[in-house]
Amino acid sequence: MRQPEIAARKTTIPSLEDEIAQLRDLDLHGLRARWHSMFRRHPPLHLPRHLLFAVLAYRLQADELGDIAPVTARLLKQIGTSRTTLEVASEFDRRRTELKPGTVLVREWNSQPHRVMVMDEGFVWNGKTYDSLSNIASAITGTKWNGPRFFGLREKIAAGAEP
Repeated sequence: MRQPEIAARKTTIPSLEDEIAQLRDLDLHGLRARWHSMFRRHPPLHLPRHLLFAVLAYRLQADELGDIAPVTARLLKQIGTSRTTLEVASEFDRRRTELKPGTVLVREWNSQPHRVMVMDEGFVWNGKTYDSLSNIASAITGTKWNGPRFFGLREKIAAGAEP
């Protein structure tokens, strides 16, 4: 008679997927209560529902499947706070061509030539000043574009960088 009781108890333990599904169904108040029961403290008041859910789901998975190794956690923390990493990332983001005022960029689109003049305060196209090439490219095409790529500046940077 003992066997059926043990089997019945095992089936009542929710699986990881079931627990995460239950979290999805909770509202903000429910997620805060679950946080308190899990961490034995109140959640930060500024966290929105989706972040409460993400942290709780992560904690459930880490408890069940294992958390990241302490060495990896330290490395990630170092990377996140490393000034050199942030500097490298920002330099990578700033891969722009320095265009001098007076430069004229020309691009043909739908058999129409478009001329853009570089100014101190931005870019002029069709008598109107824009703050970015992307805004001009979007105005020309009617869709979102990367301005430097649209005007062929990205390819020229890459071609000029090759030895």
